[in-house]
Amino acid sequence: MSMKGVKSIGERIATGGKSRATPTIDSAAIRELADLLAETGLTEIEIEQGGLRLRVAKQVGGTIVTASSGAAPMAAAPAPAADKPAAPKGPPPGAVPSPMVGTVYVAPEPGKPPFVKVGDKVSEGDTLLIVEAMKTMNPILAPKSGTVTEIAIHDAEPVEFGQTLLVIS
Repeated sequence: MSMKGVKSIGERIATGGKSRATPTIDSAAIRELADLLAETGLTEIEIEQGGLRLRVAKQVGGTIVTASSGAAPMAAAPAPAADKPAAPKGPPPGAVPSPMVGTVYVAPEPGKPPFVKVGDKVSEGDTLLIVEAMKTMNPILAPKSGTVTEIAIHDAEPVEFGQTLLVIS
């Protein structure tokens, strides 16, 4: 989407898609911004137009939309409902979270086999993955013994603090 398209969305947000004296929120503009998040891989977009500010942010549980104007705060517009069943709250039991923001690597170096695969048995203290942060390689160690039941990331993918990397049962 071009900057002209984003500006058009901003104008529609401020006018509710129509010419009005009182600013309202155009729900189609919110949907377009949510689609833009998915299309670009961004986690947050904020637009301000005519004293009205709209922020659309993507979180693990879905999309959050908040709006405010310069004069008085407006009610948050609901995010478009997804046709998917509600995901359980919080990480699954046995989840190994990322202790930092960085890039995750599943193998000790390119071309080598991964540290672990789904179905592998691991012991407490075994290296599961590496998270690179600020050019430092940080090994992620198994917090307990068990079997790797899920790997929730891909090699060379950026990860956030607390994001589930894999699950040990």
